[in-house]
Amino acid sequence: MNPMFTAVYQKFSRLKELSTDLESLMSGTADLLKREIAHYDWVGFYLLDPEKKMLVLGPYRGAPTEHTHIPVGRGICGQVAESWQTMTIQDVTQQDNYLACSMDVRSEIVVPILRDGIFVAQIDIDSHAYAPFTGEDEQFLAAISTQLADLF
Repeated sequence: MNPMFTAVYQKFSRLKELSTDLESLMSGTADLLKREIAHYDWVGFYLLDPEKKMLVLGPYRGAPTEHTHIPVGRGICGQVAESWQTMTIQDVTQQDNYLACSMDVRSEIVVPILRDGIFVAQIDIDSHAYAPFTGEDEQFLAAISTQLADLF
């Protein structure tokens, strides 16, 4: 893993050890990722409300968003909730099913959080740069989502 991601992952691990509850850990994680990784301009969590088949915005860092509730299947986040697979979109203007949170967003990566193999939440990252995400972002965020999964 890239040394930058390794260093941030170590900080995340310490944060996880010190956190007293899931909400504070998600909040601290969003803050850490946005602060430490230059191309992460908006970092947030969406949690699944399984009864309503709706994603509900949890802790986030970045510009406010009107997308506080997203139906499963709608937008990139909704597609990840439906497929349980990471989606990396290097140019959001090329997506028909994209929900624009800001005119500044150029790319997005969404990583599912699966508890016991079942989708429970996701990490959503927006970037103001075109095509900044690599396989290392995917691996790094997958490692974080795995560490968070057992807390849901």
